[in-house]
Amino acid sequence: MEKKGDLIVSTSPQIKSGESVAKTMYMVLIALIPATAASIFFFGVKAIYMVLVGVATAVLLEALVQRLRKKPVTITDGSAIITGVLLAFNLSPVVPLWMVALGSAVAILIGKQAFGGLGHNIFNPALVGRAFLMAAYPDYMTSWLPARLTGGGGIDVATYATPLGIVQEKLTQVLPGYFDLFIGNVGGCIGETSALAILLGGVFLLSQKIINWQTPVFFIGTVALLTWALGGDPLFNILAGGLMLGAIFMATDMVTSPMTPRGMIVFGVGCGLITTFIRLYGKYPEGVSYSILVMNACVPLIDRYTKKRRFGVL
Repeated sequence: MEKKGDLIVSTSPQIKSGESVAKTMYMVLIALIPATAASIFFFGVKAIYMVLVGVATAVLLEALVQRLRKKPVTITDGSAIITGVLLAFNLSPVVPLWMVALGSAVAILIGKQAFGGLGHNIFNPALVGRAFLMAAYPDYMTSWLPARLTGGGGIDVATYATPLGIVQEKLTQVLPGYFDLFIGNVGGCIGETSALAILLGGVFLLSQKIINWQTPVFFIGTVALLTWALGGDPLFNILAGGLMLGAIFMATDMVTSPMTPRGMIVFGVGCGLITTFIRLYGKYPEGVSYSILVMNACVPLIDRYTKKRRFGVL
């Protein structure tokens, strides 16, 4: 007979949570709504076409591969939808829709299913798709349009540059102000320009405990601190480019990021260092996606040296 204070031991799991993969993924999709709305507002209906093509390709190919592998079809968990959305978010509005589909296909087939599916992939699938497109079609991937509110000012695709590109290439174009950078009234990839929309999604994810604060704070903080130390404008470098999108929505991916708080700090600092050095000294003005992919490869090592020691184990 059990008495008050008795220690009851049972097999794991001892604690059952109401969380599920599907619930988590759909929470992330809700958090992506403000950035999706901003992309449509600033870049027009082409943005929603890009998102729809990216999602449709990801979902269909994930279902096909799982059928061929005789595995349960899990497209309802929302993970493939997120991959399609984030892949589209990382592309310029001048990219043709067939290229969106190709990038989404690479993200699912190579970045995710080739490793065994959700939970087994080493790299963020959407960034794998983006890296492939950057290597295969650099002209498309480095051509840009001004946001609709600027009116273009006679600038065409061939001559327009993103804010980071203006700085890196020392162009004569006038840099946008902090307010335009914050709301998203600048050129760039369709899902990265509005820091305001991304922050709204990030606050929602933090409030729901879907992500932890360590990775985004140390990622963004490292970029700001190192940029300032090297003579750059830290606020400009926080708001410009894909830093906010990468730090909040991609560096925090549960599968490809560290498990411990200390590991998340190391991961964020590493991403920030690589991003800053690519931006300031590399040929390409943006380094967020490559920094995350490099640090994805380091996650097993980070987890190994930052995990807590089990009680009674030397």
